[in-house]
Amino acid sequence: MGLDDKIKNAAQDIVGKAKEAIGNATDNDRLAAEGKLEQTEAHAKKAGEDVKDAFK
Repeated sequence: MGLDDKIKNAAQDIVGKAKEAIGNATDNDRLAAEGKLEQTEAHAKKAGEDVKDAFK
């Protein structure tokens, strides 16, 4: 996993956490769900990259 991929995944995770927090604070369920989705995508990408790294 390249450094730029790690940075992008971490940034996506942080953005997702922020969206979720803002959505929860403002009772915006759609924004909170979008934030959770972004976090899930970031974690899935990280897991995929970890698997690829294990087979190198």
